[in-house]
Amino acid sequence: MSTHADRPTPTDANDHTSRRLGLVRASRLAVDRVACTGHGVCAQLLDGVTLDEWGYPLVAPETVEGPEGHAVAETAIRLCPARALYLR
Repeated sequence: MSTHADRPTPTDANDHTSRRLGLVRASRLAVDRVACTGHGVCAQLLDGVTLDEWGYPLVAPETVEGPEGHAVAETAIRLCPARALYLR
């Protein structure tokens, strides 16, 4: 038997739907580690990205927020030579 605490609240359901539809602008930058070839363009454009000793990105867990943060993240995604960056 499920309890009230087990069921998603209307706010949770709306948030999930909004994220799926792209209406929520807070997201996290992620790297497809298989596709990444270590060019380092993302680290040059984004403050939350550093490179490891081989030149592959290490992404900080902070979210990308606001229109300015999304604009920079989308530019980095667009300029990635390996197409290894994405927002989730």
